Amino acid sequence: MATGYRLSLWVIDMFAYLIRRLFFVVFVVWGVTFATFFISQVVPADPALAALGDNAREDQIKEFRERNGLDKPAYVQYAVYMNKLLHGDLGQSLRTSRPVIDDLREFFPATIELSLAAFFVALLIGVPFGVIAALNQNRPPDVIVRILALLGGATPVFFLGILLLQVFHAQLGWFPGPGRLDPYALTPPRVTGFMTIDTLLAHDPRTFWDSLYHLVLPAVVLGSASAALLARMTRGAMLEVLSQDYIRTARAKGASNSAVILHHAAKNAALPVLTVLGGLLGGLLSGAVLTETIFSWPGIGRYVTTSASSLDFPAVMGVTLLAGLVYATINLAVDLLYAYIDPRIKYG
Repeated sequence: MATGYRLSLWVIDMFAYLIRRLFFVVFVVWGVTFATFFISQVVPADPALAALGDNAREDQIKEFRERNGLDKPAYVQYAVYMNKLLHGDLGQSLRTSRPVIDDLREFFPATIELSLAAFFVALLIGVPFGVIAALNQNRPPDVIVRILALLGGATPVFFLGILLLQVFHAQLGWFPGPGRLDPYALTPPRVTGFMTIDTLLAHDPRTFWDSLYHLVLPAVVLGSASAALLARMTRGAMLEVLSQDYIRTARAKGASNSAVILHHAAKNAALPVLTVLGGLLGGLLSGAVLTETIFSWPGIGRYVTTSASSLDFPAVMGVTLLAGLVYATINLAVDLLYAYIDPRIKYG
């Protein structure tokens, strides 16, 4: 009965915490919209001229501004934008002449697919290498991991991308070039927007493997810097935990090295690593501009870059809003995972 009472209190605390965090998410979204709109107003450029060109006539520019509400005062434009946003309307792109939400549905799945692959690469490399370095402090494995982490974090993304394309595509021919599929491959019917999943749903294993091969190089490039940061963070967290008294006590009682690492050190070192993982995933999902540009990846990064260069403020605001929602959602998920990893954390 006492267990049921404690469980009820935990559920109540968790629900109250979720409500507070949801209010925080709403505040973040409003702050993102306000900041982005304010920046769009102070930029010394004319979206009408950017969309129509320098040779546009005055009547064309006037008609364009009236059609898109650019002739109204800033506070009126913001009120109209927020009213549309509350009804699920992100506005219309000045460049594509389509609803921004439709553009996001088209381009965001490609970024999610690439980001999850890069996140898997970072997780697969960063965590094991960080643990190995911590267990071999100041010995050759630790030195090698630290050097690789330093190189991975210091190497520019555009340089690494061009280098891998030159070596593994142009020279060795092990991996395909830019794009999500080879030019001769048959694009599967769009169901989810994830090329690997859509090819499986289309029962096309050949195109599935082609899409998977195209995913390898950009995922490695995008995940390299994250893997380097994750390795350093994992190493530091493990070293701090391994120096604690309860680790020495467990070893003094005869616990095996693997038991100490898996049951004591790894779990207690997971909290700071989890925080870094949440930030890395949020950054990846927000759009990898350089990686998507180098590999001609039709994701949200290329979309927002093109939109910004053409002063397509509705599209830029839509992408910024999406990025804010992604970060807030991932941070909320990380906070909830804390309680699962460490029951000492309370949400009251």
